[in-house]
Amino acid sequence: MKETFSHFEVHDVRFPTSRTLVGSDAMNPGPDYSAAYVVVRTSAGDAGHGFVFTIGRGNEVAVSAVRAVEPLVKGLEVGEVFSDMGGFARLLTHDSPLHWLGPDKGVVHMALGAVVNAVWDLLARRRGLPLWKLLADMSPSEVADLVDFRYLGDTLPHAEAVEILERAQVGKDQREQQLLAQGYPAYTTSVGWLGYPDERVLALASKAVSAGFRHLKLKVGAGPERDAHRVKLVRDLVGPEVLLSVDANQAWEVPEAVENVKQLAAHGLYWVEEPTSPDDIAGHLAIAKAVAPVLVATGEHVANRVVFKQLLASGAVGVCQIDACRVAGVNENVAILLLATKFGVPVCPHAGGVGLSEVVQHLSMFDYLAVSASMDRRWAEYVDHLHEHFVVPARVEQGRYLAPQEPGSGAEMLASSVSTYTFPDGPAWRDAP
Repeated sequence: MKETFSHFEVHDVRFPTSRTLVGSDAMNPGPDYSAAYVVVRTSAGDAGHGFVFTIGRGNEVAVSAVRAVEPLVKGLEVGEVFSDMGGFARLLTHDSPLHWLGPDKGVVHMALGAVVNAVWDLLARRRGLPLWKLLADMSPSEVADLVDFRYLGDTLPHAEAVEILERAQVGKDQREQQLLAQGYPAYTTSVGWLGYPDERVLALASKAVSAGFRHLKLKVGAGPERDAHRVKLVRDLVGPEVLLSVDANQAWEVPEAVENVKQLAAHGLYWVEEPTSPDDIAGHLAIAKAVAPVLVATGEHVANRVVFKQLLASGAVGVCQIDACRVAGVNENVAILLLATKFGVPVCPHAGGVGLSEVVQHLSMFDYLAVSASMDRRWAEYVDHLHEHFVVPARVEQGRYLAPQEPGSGAEMLASSVSTYTFPDGPAWRDAP
């Protein structure tokens, strides 16, 4: 009997981070880091794991969207899916009824990504490899075949993608040795949540620098004077050698962003993240031109590869921030990595949320080994929260991610954590004061 995908288990998992202001920013003053967590099971009894990251209320919508994908996957032969992961991703993202709800954007697109990621997790487990290694060991043509080139062909045709990947084959073995020995650079946002008092920010910034981080990020958007006060405090503490970036989380209009960034730039900024609406490509371009040499970064809320194409091709962003759980999973992120390499824009992933560090580190490491072939001006975000809820938590030492050796993508949560934090009936919520 042929092995098939049998069913999904989907959980509404929420962590009450609003109680400690973890994750607080200008647009989200009290988020509860949450996951619409999916376990994709097979008739053989094993499973892959994935999730949609949200910040609390509305997570039930993401759960429903993941369940809406199940009929497309249930009954598919596992071996056939594994033999054509590009075709599998396109089967889901091209499905007419679900595509109509986007298209290629919104909660349904993210749900498709959770399922695609879960199947990649299962494939990596079957091969006995961490996801980064599974991807990096694929041939250039195999990697290119993962990508949906629909709407990209005018900018990145299939043949050019293969050329990019073939160039990266040179020195790949040496880079893998370096990755295993030294890890991948990280920056941290844990020091600078907007709701934290100054004293806590300074204490955390000092601790982060002592722990080896040389790039810190602060949340801004509390008002020009308050923002400038905080940025100056941290700059005076850490000195000129530590890179300092800020994140406005879409809080500003374009002229406001230009004015505010110019004021903050006096304290030495590397990038400004999400200075305005993530959909405003013209606005990002105007800001980028006005605030240079401060770089403009965005990506955690960018809907799909087509919007990334425009941001990168136009010069609107100097830092590309992929998110493992925003677009339609591994395959679409491969497309974005290729686009960023074509335009010479470094990729510095977003990982400010539950489980994002665990998964996106694999994409950064794959990018270094097989796409961009570079760590120059590249850091993957790290936040020091909620890792204890994962079977294989991300590990960071001296400001660098250590390459995972365990099979899979890192997305599997502990069963005890899922049970405790299931909303609204898990003990963490049921027994809350």
